[in-house]
Amino acid sequence: MASVYRLIRPALRRLPPEAAHELTLRALELGAIRFLGEPAGRAPDPPALAQRLWGLDFPNPVGLAAGYDKDARVPDAMLQLGFGFVEVGTVTPRPQPGNPKPRLFRLEEDRAIINRMGFNSGGLEAVVGRLSKRTRSGNVGVNLGRNRDTEDAAADYAEGVLRTASLADYLVVNVSSPNTPGLRELQGREILATLLQRLMRAREEAGRRAPLLVKIAPDLTLEERRDIAQVALDTGIDGLIVSNTTVARPNLVSRGAPEAGGLSGRPLLAPSTALVADMYRLTRGRLPLIGVGGIASAADAYAKIRAGASLVQLYTALVFSGPDLISQIKSGLAGLLQRDGFGSIAEAVGTEHDATPAQLLTPA
Repeated sequence: MASVYRLIRPALRRLPPEAAHELTLRALELGAIRFLGEPAGRAPDPPALAQRLWGLDFPNPVGLAAGYDKDARVPDAMLQLGFGFVEVGTVTPRPQPGNPKPRLFRLEEDRAIINRMGFNSGGLEAVVGRLSKRTRSGNVGVNLGRNRDTEDAAADYAEGVLRTASLADYLVVNVSSPNTPGLRELQGREILATLLQRLMRAREEAGRRAPLLVKIAPDLTLEERRDIAQVALDTGIDGLIVSNTTVARPNLVSRGAPEAGGLSGRPLLAPSTALVADMYRLTRGRLPLIGVGGIASAADAYAKIRAGASLVQLYTALVFSGPDLISQIKSGLAGLLQRDGFGSIAEAVGTEHDATPAQLLTPA
């Protein structure tokens, strides 16, 4: 696939970002992977990369972050590219168009993207319809949001849980996108606790205990981080995804840097990895974390794992490096584990801390 991607990459770059994204989705829907012949010849994942979390088997820890496949159009195609798991969404209960275009901007020099998509979504009906036709080979999570004009955010999330719990391998409560007004306020301690308690009840009502995770923002104060960690432990949710896009603009040089929206890509690597480390300490290593933000190499992924992430996700780097990046990260991770004497990913998780459980209570 690498040679083909190199051929089409210049043409994709000449298209507006959102048009290029739609073109790749359409190509995958039409069977571009079978045409290219890549998956059939892909080598098996190194055994050291496999692990079991939440009763699910992950062949490798490298996942596709939410945002690429909002409406569950190509989750199995992305699994065939070599991802260990795929997260679809964010999906809202009712269809909505999102924010006005243009709303997606490539920052070439910064290897970053700014988006202000605004939960553009085909709605739960479309996602449920597609997921119900899957054969369920490979782990696919569903990232849930609320409609922009809803008056009861918790009801929107509860509807998402009720309708997708039987179809998803895990569920994600997205309370951290910067592009829906008021959404990040749901990360407050009391509001979040009340929301998660309601969603835990909805999961019980759905009749299937799909793992329930919360995706948090990178732009949190230390007090907010402590509150979220405590709420996560108190409510008994299954994990955290760390982190969403940032509203910060750290020393960007690209022309599109002033655009409003959430920033992803290379500039997010350091702050999101630091947040993984903080949340690992604050939860005392008791809660599985998925690290996301700025991953573009095996070293980046390994840094998040050693900071406390059991799994990692990427999306923006694919825009700049193409699908070969997936296999490069996996082979690189296997080499890093061997170099450091780890027999598995699980052995490496959180090892940068080298601390006792009591010491993990205090953030650096």
